[in-house]
Formats: sequence, C-alpha cells, structure tokens
Amino acid sequence: MGRVSTEPADGATSLLDTLRVGIVMLDGYGTVLAWSPTTEEILGWPADDVVGRSIEDFVVSDEAERRSRRNSLGRTGRWRGILRIRHRAGHVVEVEGRGSTLRDTDQRPFVLANIMETSRLRAVEHDLAALDALFASSPLGIAVFDTEKRFVRFNDALVRLNNATHTDLLGRTVAELLPAEMADEVMEIQSSVLETGRSVVDVVTTSPNGQGARSVSYSRITDRSGKVLGVSCTVMDITERLEALNKAEAARQRLALLDEVGVALGDLLDVRAISQALAEVLVPRFADYAGVMLRGEVAVGGELPEPVISVGTPLHLFGFAAREAGERVERLLRLGGEIIYERESLLGRALDSGTPQLASTPEEILRATRPGDPKVEATFELGVHSLMAVPLRARGTVLGLLLMSRAHGDEPYASDDRALAVELADRAGTFLDNARLYAREREGALMLQRSLLPQHIAEPPGVSLAYRYVPGSSGTEVGGDWFDVIPLPGGRVAFVVGDVMGHGLHSAVTMGRLRTAVRTLAGLDLPPDELLARVSTVGEDLSHGPDDPLMATCLYAVYEPAPTSAGSRCGVLTMASAGHVPPLLITREEGGGCRARPVDIPSGTPLGVVGAALDGGFELAEVEIEEGSVFVLYTDGLVESRGEDITEGIDRVCSLLAGPGCYRAEPEEGLVWNGAGAYVSPGPVEETGCGGIEHACDVLIDSLRLHGSSVNGRLSTGDDVALLMARLGGLPGDTAASWSFTTGSYAVRRAREAVRKTLREWELSVLEDITVLLVSELVTNALRYAHGPIGVRVVRDTSRDPAGREGVLIVEVSDPLPEPPRERVVTAEQEGGRGIQMVASEARRWGTRHGPQGKTVWFELPLS
Repeated sequence: MGRVSTEPADGATSLLDTLRVGIVMLDGYGTVLAWSPTTEEILGWPADDVVGRSIEDFVVSDEAERRSRRNSLGRTGRWRGILRIRHRAGHVVEVEGRGSTLRDTDQRPFVLANIMETSRLRAVEHDLAALDALFASSPLGIAVFDTEKRFVRFNDALVRLNNATHTDLLGRTVAELLPAEMADEVMEIQSSVLETGRSVVDVVTTSPNGQGARSVSYSRITDRSGKVLGVSCTVMDITERLEALNKAEAARQRLALLDEVGVALGDLLDVRAISQALAEVLVPRFADYAGVMLRGEVAVGGELPEPVISVGTPLHLFGFAAREAGERVERLLRLGGEIIYERESLLGRALDSGTPQLASTPEEILRATRPGDPKVEATFELGVHSLMAVPLRARGTVLGLLLMSRAHGDEPYASDDRALAVELADRAGTFLDNARLYAREREGALMLQRSLLPQHIAEPPGVSLAYRYVPGSSGTEVGGDWFDVIPLPGGRVAFVVGDVMGHGLHSAVTMGRLRTAVRTLAGLDLPPDELLARVSTVGEDLSHGPDDPLMATCLYAVYEPAPTSAGSRCGVLTMASAGHVPPLLITREEGGGCRARPVDIPSGTPLGVVGAALDGGFELAEVEIEEGSVFVLYTDGLVESRGEDITEGIDRVCSLLAGPGCYRAEPEEGLVWNGAGAYVSPGPVEETGCGGIEHACDVLIDSLRLHGSSVNGRLSTGDDVALLMARLGGLPGDTAASWSFTTGSYAVRRAREAVRKTLREWELSVLEDITVLLVSELVTNALRYAHGPIGVRVVRDTSRDPAGREGVLIVEVSDPLPEPPRERVVTAEQEGGRGIQMVASEARRWGTRHGPQGKTVWFELPLS
C-alpha cells in the first residue's frame, strides 16, 4: 500500500497539525502495509524503508509488552498505550499510540494505528487543563460567545455575578438577559470587537440590578488559521475597590482642597481678593454656591473687632462664587450687599457659638437669617437643599462667616464636610487677618494700579496679544508704567507703552492722565509722530512747575494688517518714539527657530520737554511685517539691572526670546492680578509664527527674578515693568477685500458691483443695500473733487468691542485729495453735502484719516 496523505486541505493550520498525528497500517502479523508522511516526519523513516517490514523491528520493547499489545487487540480489537520507537537518526521517540483491528471482505485482520508525540500531546493537555482550571477556579466571571454573540461557555463565577443559572445563559445573547440600554451597549462592543479585532479593556459598568460596579473586558477569539470563532469576556466585581478608591479619593481631594486654598490665598494681602479667591476655590469642588461675609472693620483695615458681635450688626459679602449665573444668583449673592440676621437664626448661632451650623431641611434653611428674607426665597429657587455656615476666626475673634450651599443632586453636607470646612475657615481667617493689617497701607495703591491699567483688551483681527504688568518692590508706592492696545478704524490697531519717571501716587495719577490723553487722541486717527507731539503739549500742562517737571517716555505704533493673500508680507508697522527704549521684533529664520532684534527707530524727545513738539522731536519709522512676527513693547524695568548696561539688558532679552521652548500658554482673557505682584493676561495657546507669546512673557518676567531677589513676589529692583507682546498676522482672506478704480465714468458702478458681490459672498446681504448706497455717495464725491485713483476697502470684523457690541463692517474710500469732507446743512440753494450727511446718519461711526498720499473716509455698520 502507498502513503496516506494527512496534509491539511488548502494549507490550513489546525490542532492536528500541532499534534502531528501519524498513521500506520499493519497486517495481522504486524507487517507494515502503510506509512503516512506525518509518521515519516515524526520517526524519520521513509515509507520505502519500512513498508513490508515488521513493526517490531522499530519498537523498543520487551516480550511482555508485545504480548500485551497482541492480546488487547485480539480480545477487544483496540489498544492504547505508550510506544518507544527508534528514530532513523538513532535516538528513541516516545509516542502515544492507538490501534484498532479491522477486517476486509475475506475477514483478514488489519491494524490501523495512530501515533502522536507525547511531548506535544502533553503540552496540549496542559493547556486544556489550565483552561479548565481557569474556568473552574477563577474568581473572575469568564464567558465565551460565538459569532452570533450567544453564550457557548462560561464559568460558575459568571453565573453567580448574573444571579442566574446555566440554563438561563447557554445559547442566549445579552439582549435576552440585560436591561435594554445596557444590552445595547454590550452588543455594540461585541460587534466592534468581532469586526475590528481590537480588544476592549476595563469597561466600567453597573450591575444589572443597579447595585455595585463591574470591570468588563472583551477580546476576539480566532483559530490558528485566523478564522473568527467568537468573543471572550471577563467580568470583575469592583464594587469594594471603587468604594475604597472613592474614600481615598475623597480624602485626597480634601487635602488637595486645603493645599489649593493655601496656594490661592498665600500670596494675597487684600481682604476682597482673599474673599473672592476663597469662594472661587470652593466652587464647584466643595459647594455650588459660596460666599464670604465679613464685618466692615475687617475690609477697611480697622481695629480688630470685639470678640462678640452684637445683634443687628450687618455682615458684608466680599466674595462669592456660583456654579451658575443669573438674576436669582445676583439676588442671593451681591458683592457689598448687607446681610441682616437674628440671634436665633443659623447665622446668629454660628457667630455666637463660634462653631459651624448645618441646615439640611427646608425649615432649617428658612431660619438661616431672618423671617421674610428675600435671599432665602432665592435660595430655594436655586434648588439649595443643604446649607453650612462656618465662622471665620482669627486670634479668638469672629471676623465673619463662610457660607456654603449645595443644590440639586449633590449630597448634603456631612460630618466629614463639617471638619474640612472648619479647617478651611481657620486658614482663611488667618489670611484675612493678615490682610486687614496691611489693608490701610495697600488699599489705595493697589486700587489705583488696577484702575489705571487696561481691564479688558479685545484682540483685533490678525493680532494675538499677551501682556504683563509687575509693580516694583514697594507695596504702597506704585510706578508710572503703562501699556495699551487701541482698536482703530479699518482693522488697524495702535500699540502704546509708556513710563512716567519716578514712583508714588503722583506718578501713577500722571500715568493715568497720559494714557487717557493718548487714547483720546488716538480716536482722531493721527499719525504716530503727530499724536506724540500733541501728547507732549498736554504733558507740559501736567507739570507742577519748574521744580517738578513732567518727564515721561512713550512709544506709539500703528499696525495696518494686509489680507493674507498679500503673500509673506502681512502688514505695516508705523511708529514713533518719545525717548522710549526701542521695541523688539521677533521673526522666523529660514532654517527654523526665531530671531529677536531691536527695531531701528529714532529715539525722540521725552514727553514734557518744553518745546519738543515744536522742534520736530518725533520721527516716523515704518517696518513691513512678515506673517507670524512678534512685536514686543516694554518699559526699561525689563532691561535695566544693577551693574549692567541697558544695551546688555536688551541683548539678554533678545536671547531669551530667540531661545527654544519660550512659547507656551494657557487659556482665558482679561488682565488679572495673580496675587504674586503681577497683572497677567491668560490667553489661548499659540503655536504659529515664533510660538506662544504667553509663555514668552512668563520667561521674561521670571528672568527678572533670576537677576535679583524678590520681595513678596515683587521685583526688588524698585522699578515697574510693563510688557506687551503682539503676534502679528494678516487679515484672513474672507474678512477683507480692496479695489482701486480709475476716475473714469464707470468707477461708481464698478465699485457698487464689487462691494455687492463681496457682501453676498460673506453672506451679509442684509447690509448690501445700505453699504452700496453709502459707497456710491463716497465714490461720487471722490470723483467730483479728486484727481487720481480711488481706493475702496471693506473689512468684516466679527469681534465684539469691550462694551459687548457685535462686530462691524468697515468700509473705506480713499482718494488723493487731502482736504476732509464736511457735513453741511442741505438747503434749496446748497445741494452739496448730502452724501456725507447720509453717511453720518446711517453709519454707527464714521470719520476721516490722513495719509501720505491723500485721505481716507471710513464708516462702520453693525453686522446684525
């Protein structure tokens, strides 16, 4: 007989290939009749060398073993056992064999035997035993689903977790066992695992009965050929672990909250700032609504009040935070508002006893202050169900109360919360008492600093801003450094930085007056040199005589962005300096990285020098700006240091700005006092151009402290620092468009068509008619009086101004005639002036500015 092929069909891999089952056929006398290729692989003997020979020639055994095999085949027709067969290479191979007696049609006996290597067979048996043991002994619930997502195998642990029986699970899907919403989620995960092969690990779900939690993982099961067989699932009950983790996390959160309160209040020496910071730290982590109520003496720096607060003494709300805003919140929490209470009320008991008081029922909350208090009504409207009043104490005296409440689905305050609240209030009371001691000296100076600096700066189109103000080392003396950003018509923006010589309230007040003068004159849209000349004239009037002259430096720059379609050039900076330190410009290098350099600009004469405006002491400088460049304005406090020349300081700042890693930031807006001696302006992350300017500001401010010591977070140099950085870009292509028309007869029609088409592309059809009408009037006026090309430009500014008004459409019409148009009273005899009168009546704002080659008339229309 020939070989028997046992190769898997189509080259597939199966368990038989792993075990390597060899086939041998013998006649009734033990002579080999067939010898399969797998047998040849196992034993090394080719069929040609074995067929026709006795099998006993190859088996290593004694006579007793041979007799036992023959007897078993003779009696039962079957035999199973271990054989030791000599390999062709000389060594002995141990196999497990199984033989069966067969008979042909003439009743002649044959023996068909299968042999398998015991080493491979034992490995498979061990794997199966381990799998069975895993299913039987694992505390995890284990299940196997087929491709139809039906249970085919599972262990007892899974049955117990599901509170079911084996019959309940076998052959069913989770859709038949779990609630609909939970079943849909599980079926979706199973389908995804079957389709993609990506395992899903540690999906935390609730138990089917809604009690407890589980961690579930899914994996796809395939055979050795890659055929998908189903999905495996392991389920772990993590209820106790989650409860322990929740308790540990709650303890960690309490410690973290205490640390955060210490960090938030540690650098503050202002009662109102501490009160507000405390309330904001507590919401929403510990309360939905929090308020800090103090006696009036504490806020104004008065003497420490008597330990006992007399009945009827009002408390004032100096800090509050709320999870949500609205009219009801304003009624409940209004800064500066008075809270009147009765002795038997919740607040009265807290003040008299010095211990925290809880209110967890509507009746207790009603007695929080006094009968009929509208604040209590607002409390119920906000859904408050748990209230806690904790005394704020210092040196045995109650300074006020920390009032916290929880609303809606939050758990009511418990004993653990009470203990934490007492610790928080004690820490806050110490900070408040320290602030009270400093309030008299600092209140006026800090309030002046806050009021004189910009409180909100909106970023114009194409410009990103970052700014810092850091006062000097003295807490009561302020300097005269300032900066400003002033939006101008046509999408342009003015950057200002200045420094009044000296320190103290007089310098700060003078700074505020100069800043107001600059901002007022900027509204006239004057060139930088002319604006500084007029400010210098104003500065002469601010002097206190020859013995106390005003001396101030200032730099005024106007940036006019170009559409991004203009190429790498994104705009032009026009600037003039009044004795100020030179600004810096950061640009990208061709090989990567950034380069920072001072801008070459005539220094000019400081403001306040008599006759400076008449002597032409201010000169214009113009710089073309590439996309992503950063313009840096600063005061000399940034670059001046003891023992260092100012040019060395400028070089040091340039090297810091050009270094890698100086550009990261964090989001928010507005000028904020950070409690460490600095006004900061959190802004969005920027990774274009030379990088994030917010982080660059921090790098520069930190470098000051590296060059000298600091006092309470303030610079020890004694000089203030104002820093303004602007990343400059062009106007996006869909926000600006411009055209130039010759003075031909069709100029008006072409201007109307161009503007109309642009507004339709911008989906501003609502402004189409009025805009086209006003453009027609202005272009007609330009054609009538001017000789030369006429420019028309439209800019869509979608940003809101500081007053919260919506964006505007800005339209500009330029001509070579320098004389500005004037509004006239239209009469029967005098028809001229109707166009300007129409512009003045229909536009939100309008005006005229002069350029080197003529004038520009502009007007604004609200976008809505």
